Amino acid sequence: MICALASSVCFGTASVLQAMAARAATPGTGGGVDVALMWRALRQWRYAVGLGLDGLGFVLEVVALRTLPLYAVGAALAASLAVTAVVASRWLPVRLSRVEWSAVGVVCAGLALLALASGDEGHRDGSEALRWALLAAVFGVLLLGVVGGRLADRPRSLVLGLGAGLGFGVVEVAVRLVDGFDPTDPVWYALPAGGGAAFLLLTSALQRGSVTTATAGMVLGETIGPAVVGVIWLGDRTREGLGWLAVVGFAVAVAGSLTLARFGEAPAVDPAGDLGDAAATEPGRGPGRDAP
Repeated sequence: MICALASSVCFGTASVLQAMAARAATPGTGGGVDVALMWRALRQWRYAVGLGLDGLGFVLEVVALRTLPLYAVGAALAASLAVTAVVASRWLPVRLSRVEWSAVGVVCAGLALLALASGDEGHRDGSEALRWALLAAVFGVLLLGVVGGRLADRPRSLVLGLGAGLGFGVVEVAVRLVDGFDPTDPVWYALPAGGGAAFLLLTSALQRGSVTTATAGMVLGETIGPAVVGVIWLGDRTREGLGWLAVVGFAVAVAGSLTLARFGEAPAVDPAGDLGDAAATEPGRGPGRDAP
């Protein structure tokens, strides 16, 4: 569980840096998912540092996924939004409302309940059908990107965020299924393809549309799907008699994370990397939050 929480710290901190870089990158033209956006964002030092933290977080996530049930790791990763909120309140001119500080506490409480109730990870290898289904899911994620990129702002953000979450969910399940290098195993193709597709959709969602909505969709996609797969197909279990506590802890942690979904972005910055006027937020308002 320590590795899962450390991973969420890395991802949560990286989110602030990457969102600022995505906003500062030169916008593209036309609609749809901007494939070249990631390359333009890489010219921002914040994005590069964020990717470094993502790499470290992924290593810690792999360790956690190989030792903990998927539902516990998924909830811990969703808690990265609480980390993002706290980091934003320290690094940036952002003030959290009482409700949001309460949500941070709720996330911590949910994770504590999960830690108490979580059992050992399941030891099922997963069927051949599940392995191919993961690869098929990657194409589904890309299809969501194509469809979502042509929608209006609000549904666009939700669909792209959900697609990104499903892509990250594919990565979580694939890590559990990896068992030695086998070039004929579809899992080895689903793992990098799922992560790449997720980053592409998430980066586009961060730059345009409601990032709050996109982040909420991402949290739902990367937590619920892998948790269901872990319990039904991989044999993840809880401690004897504490299944109800695990369900409560999971629901509480995810609900608290959704309350903090607006921290999936950071204040807008100009191309020189300086914080703009948008960084001066009102009490209870987050970085770059859409006006009501």
